[in-house]
Amino acid sequence: MLEIKDLSRWLPQEAVRLYEEQGYKELYPPQAEAVERGLLESKSMLLSMSTASGKTLLAELAMLKAAMEGKRSLYIVPLRALATEKYDSFRKFRTLGVAVGISTGDFDKRDERLGKNQIIIATSEKADSLMRNGAAWVRDLGVLVVDEIHLLNDVGRGPTLEMTITKLRRCNPKMQVIGLSATVANGRELAQWLDAEMVSSEWRPIRLREGVICNGKMVFCDGEEALEGRKDEALALVKDTLTHQAQILIFENSRRNAEAAALKLCNLIPGEPELEALSESVLATGESETAHRLANCVARGVAFHHAGLLPEQRRLVEQGFRENKIKVIASTPTLAAGLNLPARRVLIKSYKRYEYGQGMAAIPVIEYRQMAGRAGRPGLDPYGESFLMAKNDSEMQELMEHYVHGTPEEIWSKLASESALRTHLLSTIAAKFVRSEEELKAFIGTTFYAQQQDPWHLDTTLERVIAFLVDNGMILNGPGGELEPTRLGALVSKLYIDPLSAVIMIENLQAKKKKARQGDASPMEKRKSSDLGLIHLITMTPNMDKLYVQAADGWVEEFIDAHQEELFDEDNYDFLLREAKTTAMLMDWIGEVREEQISDRYHIGPGDIRRSSETAEWLMHALAELSKHLELGSTFQAEQLSQRIHYGASQDLLALLNLKGVGRVRARKLYQSGITSVDKLKAAEPSAVAGLLGPKIAEKIFAQLKVDET
Repeated sequence: MLEIKDLSRWLPQEAVRLYEEQGYKELYPPQAEAVERGLLESKSMLLSMSTASGKTLLAELAMLKAAMEGKRSLYIVPLRALATEKYDSFRKFRTLGVAVGISTGDFDKRDERLGKNQIIIATSEKADSLMRNGAAWVRDLGVLVVDEIHLLNDVGRGPTLEMTITKLRRCNPKMQVIGLSATVANGRELAQWLDAEMVSSEWRPIRLREGVICNGKMVFCDGEEALEGRKDEALALVKDTLTHQAQILIFENSRRNAEAAALKLCNLIPGEPELEALSESVLATGESETAHRLANCVARGVAFHHAGLLPEQRRLVEQGFRENKIKVIASTPTLAAGLNLPARRVLIKSYKRYEYGQGMAAIPVIEYRQMAGRAGRPGLDPYGESFLMAKNDSEMQELMEHYVHGTPEEIWSKLASESALRTHLLSTIAAKFVRSEEELKAFIGTTFYAQQQDPWHLDTTLERVIAFLVDNGMILNGPGGELEPTRLGALVSKLYIDPLSAVIMIENLQAKKKKARQGDASPMEKRKSSDLGLIHLITMTPNMDKLYVQAADGWVEEFIDAHQEELFDEDNYDFLLREAKTTAMLMDWIGEVREEQISDRYHIGPGDIRRSSETAEWLMHALAELSKHLELGSTFQAEQLSQRIHYGASQDLLALLNLKGVGRVRARKLYQSGITSVDKLKAAEPSAVAGLLGPKIAEKIFAQLKVDET
């Protein structure tokens, strides 16, 4: 047994006292094992441990030790929400003089200021972009922590995470690497790649009982218990949980089902005054139908949680649950991805979900473990229980065998995809990590992909990608195999866009400019210069997540017919439908259509609008930079459009929108009352502005104007 006070062998007394004041007395067995095997002596480690068994504490200790020795640490997380959660948690180290920073924002900034911190939290995408943009401090790291390292297996995030780890290790050969994950089947292979010790444990501070609900019974490995209410077993489980004064997380396989489940459970809990305040806070985040539905649920101690909510709405739900005000959350599986939100019980309502192109498919065991592992709150619950649901005995046996007793899948590198390699090879060459084909192949030989398979499998793909980058003027390939980035290639890498996105933008703008210069541009070609035309152009790129077209979206074809002259040429009609729907949504957004109307028309949540607009703003900024570099004639228009997408507003409001606290709704109120510029705002009567926007907002705006004058 290792007590917290024993950590004074490695850490200063004030650091040990900080943990003692937080109520820590001794380390859990797997934590003690990691420390005894050299975690605090700079040994790299893969910590494959159950949820709630204290992996984050071990990472904290290693980073604290590094900070006390004058070294810097980088903590990589998969989600922005998780970055914020870790930042809030690590800020306690400021009392020890340890500065903590967070970076999740713009992908084309260096963020050198972050180097002033001893602990920095970033998403893998942001860490990757910092290297592309030449941030000096990333070459001076003592510790790298990779949270949820099993996401190397993820098709979307995996390649970026893998290349980020590979590059950081190359920059910092003596750096301690700490990988955190729930149980991984091929953990030893992963540890070998990281040159790390493997600490694997299924120990949990609270016993987890895993079971299946079937035929009105809760069936566990060691017996079964009756569940009142066979007609609706999920409802019966929630009622039973509430009678024990406990909380429950329900995982649904779609947003619609999560909302429907929450609405159905609203009548189980009487409203309380503290819930009214929380409900009002939810309503204050926006006027959308989604916000109203969520606020109504929260007022009854129930909530839903999915990616269609705004980040501030998700934070309120999570905080309400942590404070035990909200008793039930119905969520999509995103909630299981690392957020610290345990409950007494977890119900995985469906073990199948819709996969595009496949239909309904069973979830992986590793994902089941992530969700089931949320059951049981250390220090609060005597045990945790997780449940799957089965229709009959044979399905119950299958679920027991496959999930409860099953082994998580092996993690496989996803680096071999051409789209991933396009992006990452360019950045590797642009950042001068390699200077020749020989060096490139040697570098690829240090990836996890090369650990699992012979790198020669990649040779053909590498050659194809290099040829693509050469043909499109992004790299030069010398006669001796030398690889050199061009100015265009360096710019594309820093803009953090897929080189194919850059090619689509450049080729279309060049064709438009050529026809305009020759004087034979038809009225149709000239209209491609419209705002709608440029927005359509960015939706054509692989970097833009396009909206799906549903049966109710017959209007999209009419939109295409009406705007045919403004849309760029798209060979694939299915793609064109999705691009057109996304373009229409973004046009509504910059046309100041109310968010709730956009949500209703496009069948998306406020969070989806926010995400789409953020991506569109970034791509429009990239288009402006490419246009400026190649003198393609769309720079000023694209820069202004990028601003308009940022604010979701028309051109005439941009001057007012630079003021903090003035969003598009308030700016429009000012404009309609004749206050159309900052100068007119300065000359306006404070009482008149207060009448329009409210006294507090008006006071803040005038305080800003005074600061700007000085």
